[in-house]
Amino acid sequence: MSPKTHRCVCGRTLEYRQDMTKVVDGTYPTWLCRDCRTPVPGIVAEQLRHQNPG
Repeated sequence: MSPKTHRCVCGRTLEYRQDMTKVVDGTYPTWLCRDCRTPVPGIVAEQLRHQNPG
């Protein structure tokens, strides 16, 4: 299976959990782009956080 990627509005390509910041604000966490703090869609964030670099 090929790795999942997401292109943020700031131009960064998100591939792994390390590319995002987790914010726990209520029942469910919100994942944000580490560079610009734009929210990453939930389904995409779940897929990316399970990928391992290398």
